[in-house]
Amino acid sequence: MARGDGRLNHHLLDEDPLPQDECGVFGVWAPGEEVAKLAFYGLFALQHRGQESAGIATSDGDHIQVYKDVGLVSQVFDEATLNALRGHIAIGHCRYSTTGGNQWSNAQPTLGATPHGTVALGHNGNLTNSADLYDQVVARHGAAKFGELAQGNTTDTALVTALLKDQPGESLEEQALALLPTLKGAFCLVFMDENTLYAARDPQGVRPLVLGRLNNGWVVASEQSALATVGASIIREVEPGEFIAIDADGVRTHQFAESAPARCVFEYVYLARPDANINGRSVYESRVEMGRQLAREDTHDADIVIPVPESGTPAAVGYAEASGLPFAQGFIKNAYVGRTFIQPSQTLRQLGIRLKLNVQEHVVRGKKVVVVDDSIVRGNTQRAIVRMLKEAGAAEIHVKISSPPIKWPCFYGIDFATRAELIANGATLEEINNAVGADSLAYISEEGMIAATGQPRSTLCTACFSGQYPIELPPDERRGKMLLEQPVLPGMPHRRPQSGCEPGPDAEFELDGAEPPLREEALANGASNGAFDITTGARR
Repeated sequence: MARGDGRLNHHLLDEDPLPQDECGVFGVWAPGEEVAKLAFYGLFALQHRGQESAGIATSDGDHIQVYKDVGLVSQVFDEATLNALRGHIAIGHCRYSTTGGNQWSNAQPTLGATPHGTVALGHNGNLTNSADLYDQVVARHGAAKFGELAQGNTTDTALVTALLKDQPGESLEEQALALLPTLKGAFCLVFMDENTLYAARDPQGVRPLVLGRLNNGWVVASEQSALATVGASIIREVEPGEFIAIDADGVRTHQFAESAPARCVFEYVYLARPDANINGRSVYESRVEMGRQLAREDTHDADIVIPVPESGTPAAVGYAEASGLPFAQGFIKNAYVGRTFIQPSQTLRQLGIRLKLNVQEHVVRGKKVVVVDDSIVRGNTQRAIVRMLKEAGAAEIHVKISSPPIKWPCFYGIDFATRAELIANGATLEEINNAVGADSLAYISEEGMIAATGQPRSTLCTACFSGQYPIELPPDERRGKMLLEQPVLPGMPHRRPQSGCEPGPDAEFELDGAEPPLREEALANGASNGAFDITTGARR
């Protein structure tokens, strides 16, 4: 029997997925603490950033262990697993795929050997020069299987891990500083060797990354909610273009590239948790202000304002405040739909959004309703919402969106629909409204959205709304989510290494059972058998 994907219920309709960020990353250096459990709870707080797979790596100073599997954080790990992951350093990762498919071999952290030790690495973002990086791997090692690429990994993260091995330097720290300036695109990296925790953020700072302090250690994470969850106090954001190393000697920082901020504005709109703070600005307050601004730009004569939960709630609060209309909960969301492994029957699938949202008929019947949401992708979700409200007896339905029309794809770590699938691409406001079926439709202006973030326009990436990409993009044939899954990469005469050793659902192996290339790298590095383990979860 097919198992459900176990995702949280961000998707109200399976055929109309909301934009998803690639990953959440977490790292902790804390001697004497149960670092695996700290990583678990840190990832739990970052679960909204990635729901396809999860993994944790730990080090006790001599050995690195990695445990990862597909599924939510709470489904991948249990008490026994976490107790077995011992050490004083840990990194964690929860993934949503924007490079490479959703498969076990693409779960992170990745693992590799260097002349100075073993490296485990997690990545949030999306590199734009993956094809060039792959050229480098092939130039140095030929088309033969190499590292996690040999295990079927088709992500840009595996390329970074592989390339670290060949960089000049007397330590992994020096090797990283040599490699980082060659990476293009969006990246927040959290990685470790046997003794040191590292973190790095791309020069544009597209994705968020913060540094925190424990009583006896340090934490880095995608968002400060993860710091609060594990009891760490926030110190500051990791700066764009900054590299950090943390070990027994303290914290060392290096600026590997000049800062040129282009922070993702969609983090403020939807991606980050409402309790996040990005570049000194509360995400929740930004979203409330977007709602206020939306009301200033377009207010309708109505009886109530209701949100599409949960992402539309802060903007609906702001819209109600600025318009003077009463705020009401017109929808009740089932918080547990999506956490089950049981696939709904065909009859239930046809109910679609009704499995996840129920209309409170007594709230909307006979009312002129303003319904606020954060974005429209394909339009199927809004169409279903309008239909439900009409069936519940709403007299009028006015849809308000707290971001501008999404017209362009993202190449920096958000998995949007293709441009051809985006409803706002090439359609007028009237045509979109007719497709949705509402009495009226209004988007916030781009200027209003930017003003709500409190950030200068010049420091934000608005590419998905404006089509203006702050980081140069390669040609079409040299980019794409499945670039490394093509048998032959465009412009390259060689074939991509194919996986012949992806573990089955009950696989469990250590170094002795790994594929020869991985074993040879570890032994060449001076590691003994058992120097690190790769373990799939797959307890189901």
